Amino acid sequence: MIDPTAKIHESVYVDEPVEIGARTQIWHYTHVRENARIGPNCRIAQNCYIGAGVRIGAGCKLQNNVSIYEDVQLDDEVFCGPSCVFTNVINPRAAYERKHEFRKTFVGRGASIGANATVLCGIRIGRWALIGAGALVREDVPDFALMVGLPARRIGWVSIYGETLRPLLVGEQYQCDKTGHVYRLATANRLELLSPEPEVKR
Repeated sequence: MIDPTAKIHESVYVDEPVEIGARTQIWHYTHVRENARIGPNCRIAQNCYIGAGVRIGAGCKLQNNVSIYEDVQLDDEVFCGPSCVFTNVINPRAAYERKHEFRKTFVGRGASIGANATVLCGIRIGRWALIGAGALVREDVPDFALMVGLPARRIGWVSIYGETLRPLLVGEQYQCDKTGHVYRLATANRLELLSPEPEVKR
């Protein structure tokens, strides 16, 4: 079902049945495959591909030339920069069919993936993580992690707002200078927000 408030450009190919939520916008030359489910308030830019059975949450933004393949799932408010890449099999060969070897990839709520970054299949990207442009992600990413490089490594932590967190003098605590929210390092590789998570305004 396509919500009547969704805006879909006339050049978009939609292989029904699909679900497209309220106020979602899909722009030029994008292809949406059968059984895909796209939440409300999404914005999908030009020349994107949404694979069969893909699940995209509410409020996601996909920039130009992004392909979301089968077995890739985006939670709410995920940002995918231009030409970022997802894979769905580790060792593809043209001569051998490997659809039965697809690995699931999950991108958590609020995460951002920079332009031309590559995310290998089978990866879980944590909530509100930020993947730098051109990075190669080959292992799971914690919540709030700032990841850059080839291969990607964590160089810091980011807030829900997307700002690099500043360490406080109080033990293992960090603060977002934009919002004032304080975060705490619960374990060596897990950051948590001390105050209630703010509602995202759409």
